[in-house]
Amino acid sequence: MATSAPAAQLPLLYTQLEPLSSGTHGAFRLRPAQAAPFLSQHHAIPLTIDEFITCQRFYPIVFSAGDNPVPLALMGLNEGVNVFIDEEGKPRGELYIPAYVRRYPFLLARLRPDAEELSLCFDPTSDVVGAYDEGEPLFDGEKASETTNAILKFCEEFELSAQRTNAFMKELLDMDLLIDGEVSIQPADEQAPFVYRGFRIIAEEKIRELRGDELRKMNQNGMLPLIIAHLFSLPLIREIFGKQAQQGKIPQQGPAMADA
Repeated sequence: MATSAPAAQLPLLYTQLEPLSSGTHGAFRLRPAQAAPFLSQHHAIPLTIDEFITCQRFYPIVFSAGDNPVPLALMGLNEGVNVFIDEEGKPRGELYIPAYVRRYPFLLARLRPDAEELSLCFDPTSDVVGAYDEGEPLFDGEKASETTNAILKFCEEFELSAQRTNAFMKELLDMDLLIDGEVSIQPADEQAPFVYRGFRIIAEEKIRELRGDELRKMNQNGMLPLIIAHLFSLPLIREIFGKQAQQGKIPQQGPAMADA
């Protein structure tokens, strides 16, 4: 069995990837995660469409820029700023934690570009997986433990959700419903507004212009509730700005505009 994942650009949060195997990691255990300090420095976390309805109560849902946009839960408006997670990696109050974060440090990945199957991998730099005395064992002899089987099932469900998310994004692009987003916030004690760009949103005006049969189709295939959840979440951007101000995390600016 290969001992390392392919040398490609790693997903957000992951520093290294290593395939999990009984031969190499037979004595490894999974310790409960008391905190997620790695998350405190990230302001935007990938999201699946299965999470939109719950997520829109807590975070703005936007879409990344570029040719292949993905949904993002905004946890801050500036690089390195997360207003929901403190410096120790503990949540500030009751939160919904996106599945992308809950999956870490595990991940399904192809060990070779031509491989058909995905293998369960993990980030060996994480401090929740290792040859510890405490925690849940990952293997029972050469067989995967119940803990590992549960992890594998969660990762498989995440992959299926990611496929549904990709299909949703393709529909948005095919219908040309995404536009560049921009939010201008003018604090009372600042001369110039803070202007945030670098993300995309669904154009509400284009939704209003859709024909009845198009709206009916979007309602039947489940797209319409997701679009509504996204649009309802956008006012939370200003609430995040307010949290940044309370926490002293508003960047200094002169006459120039601040980008997200």
